[in-house]
Amino acid sequence: MQLSAESSAIQGMIIAFRVPRRHLQTGRFVKKAPLLSFVPQFRVFLYSSSKKQMKESEEITKPESQHFIEQFIEKDLSEGKNDGRVHTRFPPEPNGYLHIGHAKAICLDFGMAEKYGGKCNLRFDDTNPTKEEVEYVDSIKEDIKWLGFTWEDREYYASDYFGKLWNFAVLLINRGLAYVDDQSAETIAEQKGTPTQPGTESPYRNRSIEENLDLFYRMNEGEFEEGSCVLRARIDMASPNLHMRDPIIYRILKTPHHRTGTTWKVYPMYDFAHGQSDYFEGITHSLCTLEFEVHRPLYDWFIDQLQTDDYRPRQIEFNRLNLTYTVMSKRKLLELVKEGVVSGWDDPRMPTLCGLRRRGYTPESVRRFVDLIGYTKVEAINDVSLLEYAVREDLNKRAPRVFGVLRPLKVIITNYPEGKVEQMEIENNPEDETQGKRLVPFSREIFIERDDFMENPPNKFFRLAPGREVRLKGAYIIKCTGLLKDNKGEVSEVHCTYEPETRSGGPQSDRKVKGTLHWVSAEHALDAEVRLYDRLFNTEDPAGKKDEDYRSFLNPDSLEVLRGCKVEPSLATAGPPDKFQFQRLGYFCVDNDSTTGNLVFNRTVGLKDTWAKLNK
Repeated sequence: MQLSAESSAIQGMIIAFRVPRRHLQTGRFVKKAPLLSFVPQFRVFLYSSSKKQMKESEEITKPESQHFIEQFIEKDLSEGKNDGRVHTRFPPEPNGYLHIGHAKAICLDFGMAEKYGGKCNLRFDDTNPTKEEVEYVDSIKEDIKWLGFTWEDREYYASDYFGKLWNFAVLLINRGLAYVDDQSAETIAEQKGTPTQPGTESPYRNRSIEENLDLFYRMNEGEFEEGSCVLRARIDMASPNLHMRDPIIYRILKTPHHRTGTTWKVYPMYDFAHGQSDYFEGITHSLCTLEFEVHRPLYDWFIDQLQTDDYRPRQIEFNRLNLTYTVMSKRKLLELVKEGVVSGWDDPRMPTLCGLRRRGYTPESVRRFVDLIGYTKVEAINDVSLLEYAVREDLNKRAPRVFGVLRPLKVIITNYPEGKVEQMEIENNPEDETQGKRLVPFSREIFIERDDFMENPPNKFFRLAPGREVRLKGAYIIKCTGLLKDNKGEVSEVHCTYEPETRSGGPQSDRKVKGTLHWVSAEHALDAEVRLYDRLFNTEDPAGKKDEDYRSFLNPDSLEVLRGCKVEPSLATAGPPDKFQFQRLGYFCVDNDSTTGNLVFNRTVGLKDTWAKLNK
């Protein structure tokens, strides 16, 4: 069904932002749309009726470009809370590599500190030694630096506070607010009840303070086995919030810790370590994703027990970043790595930051994408096309243009002098004059894309064909006069003639022809391997179908490796992380596997959104 321009615009915005239709009016956001108040500044993207590509049509900017978190922070500052300080933290678990979802949190945590002249700590939540590795710590720090942020000298670990957390747990026991429970985790979970039914008190809930202290110390001495007992906060088993129904705050783990060794046999749960670590560090605004909203009463309850003056951290929740055509679960990503579906955490098809970096994404494009989607209190799935748009927009400005032929077909210009070589002066980037120009050698034999020639073309084919003319970018107009085929009947060589007066900048350079092709001189071409990456899954929400294995939606065409590609000689010295636009093809970067004698390029993104066309 063909869509009207207005309908296409509305559909495009719904896809990109998941905005309810009631907030749209004639293809643009209603000025008082609730979601708009959460988005500081963004652009509306209109899809053409055929949805071939997303193009920027207009920019809507709120007079006061604040999202709701900024409004909370400014209110706190105006009221003089916490001595007018803004101090945030980014608290990753060192049990995996960061992905694009973490980039949203990083930009918010560090961004708010930057905006309000505050500080942002990097704190590793290393409370589970069974899953943590130094490898992950190092990769997390590299990713944050790549995005352009710094924590200066404020690198902390939850393990820095194990002693203080232990003392706080002892304090709770002495106040009658914590007890050791000998029941299994399964039994405790069953006794929690339901949101409409109160929980059942543990038979160990009323142990004496002395007995609880004795058991807790013996837990840490290694006397009991893992899972045999836990320490629980004694709050309210009838609370409407299940997280307040005597939550577990310590469990036994006998795995050595990567920083503290075998000092501890008990480790705090996240809910217990999180808020207290904020308090110990003087954090003012603890920014979390929405799943922690129901944890906030517990966060506040623990702070109530610690608080000794007017200082108090505040937890604020925002929506997490979900992306179409991928999965964000660390467990699922780890499965893909371990099962060999991808080559590793930095596979360019992965949503990890190291994967995006290897694919050629820039930190500016990732931060731009985060700005575009904004921060709200509504969960949504963001269209990956918007991320691809952000990197196209960025690379269009910065990436030099070069010639690369992925599926080469030889062209012999029969009337061009044998042995002659000319240097064609070609602009490096029309978007940035400061990048200057380069010289590209031209000779009698060249390579063009095999797709740029057809022996029997349809009416609207404007590239090379028998009897037809095309312009070679930055060089001459040529005309096809013949061809040769191999023993399989495939075209192996095309013969053409050229007109010397049509050289770019020459007397007939303005002669009109309908097609312009990129090319590489056969004599000077460099061989290269090109890896064409695409979306890892072939459905928008692979993890959303609970009755089906997400792996059944893997895209079998997510990677195509082309060898024997031809690129211009200026790329001889290219190395990672250099980025280029292969003219007419897309944006590419040099892969880590590339060497001087074996160039390897990764496709970052095509020049247009081909998925929009395929799925219309």
